Amino acid sequence: MNGKRSRLIAIAAAGTVTVATAISAAALTLPSGSAASSAGAASAHLVVDNRQQAVAQADTMTAAQRLVQVDQARYLTSQRQTESQLALAAKAAAAKAAAAKAAAQQAAQQAAQQLAAQEQAAQQPAQEVAAQQPAASTASGSPEQIAQAMLSQFGWSSSQFSCLQPLWEHESGWNVSASNPSSGAYGIPQALPGSKMASAGPDWETDAATQIRWGLEYIQGTYGSPCGAWGHEEADGWY
Repeated sequence: MNGKRSRLIAIAAAGTVTVATAISAAALTLPSGSAASSAGAASAHLVVDNRQQAVAQADTMTAAQRLVQVDQARYLTSQRQTESQLALAAKAAAAKAAAAKAAAQQAAQQAAQQLAAQEQAAQQPAQEVAAQQPAASTASGSPEQIAQAMLSQFGWSSSQFSCLQPLWEHESGWNVSASNPSSGAYGIPQALPGSKMASAGPDWETDAATQIRWGLEYIQGTYGSPCGAWGHEEADGWY
């Protein structure tokens, strides 16, 4: 009895499963009906959700990409601004260096011009003396005659010789080799020491014109004229 009941229950269950399976298959194959409509609506809703998620994902990726592009653009703009500022700074530094170089060159040129002018001014008296040397050196005659010829070179008239002649006659007798043993004065004008006359020429020990030229320069600078020197000689015994 129990065994028969078990078999009946199993057969009934199998039939129920078969019927359920058939119903499910029929529901899937039916072209219309509430079950089909519900299944179709569910499928359509799932597709829409998937598309919306895809679109949202695409929008999200595009926004991120756009942020990256914006950041890249900002970086490039900042880099270009930095490069421009560096270029302007380099250009300004180069201009400043060029201006400093030009100023230094101009200062050097001005210093060189000033030095040349100073050297020329310092050489001018020597050149004037050198210009006078040929006239004195070419003067001929006795020491007195040479002295008379030189008076005009110092702006004196010939009357000054009346004072010069006794002055140097008293000092040296117009002798180029005259030497004072006590003082060491030498030559026609009795230069002390005699080597002072080297400023008038290297032949100061033997050349009358060189000694006379130095003596007249000394008289002009110290007494103004031969008569002034002679007056001092007469008053004090030396000049």
